[in-house]
Amino acid sequence: MRVSAVILSLAATPVAGDFSLAQPIDCALGETCFIQQFLDNDPQGGARDYTCGSLTYDGHGGTDFALPSLIDQAAGVNVLAAASGTVTGVRDDMADVMQIGPDAPDITNRQCGNGLVIRHIDGFETQYCHMALGSIVVKTGQQVSAGDVLGQVGLSGDTQFPHLHLSVRRHGKKIDPFNTDGLQTCPDPTSPSLWAQELDAPRGGIISIGMADAVPAFDAIKAGTADTPATADMPAMVGWGHLFGVRAGDMVRIVITRPDSTTFEHTTTLDRTQARVFRAYGKRKPQGGWPEGRYNLAIFHLRGDAVIDQSTAVYSID
Repeated sequence: MRVSAVILSLAATPVAGDFSLAQPIDCALGETCFIQQFLDNDPQGGARDYTCGSLTYDGHGGTDFALPSLIDQAAGVNVLAAASGTVTGVRDDMADVMQIGPDAPDITNRQCGNGLVIRHIDGFETQYCHMALGSIVVKTGQQVSAGDVLGQVGLSGDTQFPHLHLSVRRHGKKIDPFNTDGLQTCPDPTSPSLWAQELDAPRGGIISIGMADAVPAFDAIKAGTADTPATADMPAMVGWGHLFGVRAGDMVRIVITRPDSTTFEHTTTLDRTQARVFRAYGKRKPQGGWPEGRYNLAIFHLRGDAVIDQSTAVYSID
């Protein structure tokens, strides 16, 4: 992610008591990782996150801390214990294969993939899912402290992108660490939080942006390989943006500024609420090729009059 997302600090003061949670993944929220989905707070069969937003899906039982690309996952990102406790179960025998292709393995009753459960005080337990095969470094019965490394983010189980799924339960009942009483007090959530420090909660945003010589394949964007250098003879100059948490009616604006300060730009209105999308826009190579100089790419995620997120990058042709 090139620029931190425009985000809201929505976590309230931690709930009274001795139990609290630390961030369970070793990354910078809004910079090198982001929260893509929250626990579903709608008891009526719909889907609604704790802010009454759409960053969830029906029946989603935890918080998803996502990485921008497969390259980031392959580099290794540690999963951390969110609180002190005792490891009560571990699984570490499932392949890191996303559930979006013909080679996806059978994960019946193993949707969590590789992961573990930690029992804490006061009836709390946390579960960590979709970890990388062979990465888990703790064993059943082991005592851990908050912040201890448990393993690394992977792609095992029921996953379509690299992320850590964290579930929190108390006396066997799932609870939302951002909204422990389960009540909806939108648009300004005030419910007690379990987080020891406020976590920035997004309303959606930009995962990554880049330039290419044609509209890239979505698989290349998700892999982290779609961004290419600008050259004078590239057949087209195409700017693209990879976004998450978009809603129907949101807009994506792509602006490319040439060295002479003239621009070419396009705004697209999205017609569906989706977990992830990408949009691209560009121009064909002019006669004589692209002039030397700096080209500025800017991507904006707009919702009504609000700028949800924006990101910029600079490309030079010498």
